[in-house]
Amino acid sequence: MSETALSYRPLGRTGVQVTDICLGTMMFGWRTEEPEAIAMVDAALDAGVNFIDTANVYNEGKSETAIGKALAPSSKRDKVVLATKFWGVMGEDPNERGSSRRHLITQCEASLRRLGTDWIDLYQIHRPSSDIPIDETLRALDDLIRSGKVRSIGTSSFAAWQVVESLWVSKELGLNRVVSEQPPYNVLDRRIERELVPMAQTYGIAILPWSPLAQGFLTGKYRLGDAAPSGSRFEDPVIGESWANFRFTEANPGIYDDAAHDVLDVVEALAQEKGATPSQVALAWTTAQPGITSVIIGPRTTEQLLDNVSAAAVEITAEDCERLDAVAAPGRAVLPYWIADFGPHLHRW
Repeated sequence: MSETALSYRPLGRTGVQVTDICLGTMMFGWRTEEPEAIAMVDAALDAGVNFIDTANVYNEGKSETAIGKALAPSSKRDKVVLATKFWGVMGEDPNERGSSRRHLITQCEASLRRLGTDWIDLYQIHRPSSDIPIDETLRALDDLIRSGKVRSIGTSSFAAWQVVESLWVSKELGLNRVVSEQPPYNVLDRRIERELVPMAQTYGIAILPWSPLAQGFLTGKYRLGDAAPSGSRFEDPVIGESWANFRFTEANPGIYDDAAHDVLDVVEALAQEKGATPSQVALAWTTAQPGITSVIIGPRTTEQLLDNVSAAAVEITAEDCERLDAVAAPGRAVLPYWIADFGPHLHRW
């Protein structure tokens, strides 16, 4: 098995080609200090990755700042498809959040400064907003495209009907349409296969899954009845306080029950057969699913990054898919993945 075998896929109907693995940077400025974050961007580019995803809310802008420093040489920035997001809480003022024209234009300018760039390749609505009409948001995003500050727009964690609604509004008002959607997706949670993926294939929407390793569970590091291992994200005291159900203690085995471990058993068996790691098999499976454009990884270290990128060289066969289907039915969720309330720690994410 070669070290990497990244391939290019079209970003929806844009004509832009992105690698089938995208470097997600939620850890930058939090569990990954800036010097290592910069080194990780370099390592990703050296491995052939041309797609980087971040958000203004990731660690109060620290993620975007680190990326900006890593891509400061124009020779690097010109070769990267750079995506970021807006919506999250960026201050105590009630107008420093959401998808209003005021907030998103302000945040676009702030992201451009932190990223040290004149344009954002893909600017995404981080979450849907029930209190802001989608036409208000799309009109503002269209203005940003026309000004040259944004090249394309997308969504994150939208339901299929919400994406279609945005397409309808764009058509009715003559606005630029969204080209991508970022849903949570992994072998434990396959619900997007019911409606979101077929919709995306019909309308030419790129699907960019996040949490393909189910918050690290599919790496095999978490075991039923065991405490979260040292260095893992669930060992973090903030997460431990905010989401007690993510603890892995004898008294509380966490959200990953026997059914989830049955899936992990198959992933680990496939990994052993292929001479790969469980994380590589899980990522390769996600990348191989119909309608998927680029899988967003979230490594904390360069070692994890290189392991994840090497998943591109792992072949997933029809037989492999059948074995996983037997323990994780298509369109179903062994473990529904959704963190509904980030509470006071939203700014960290």
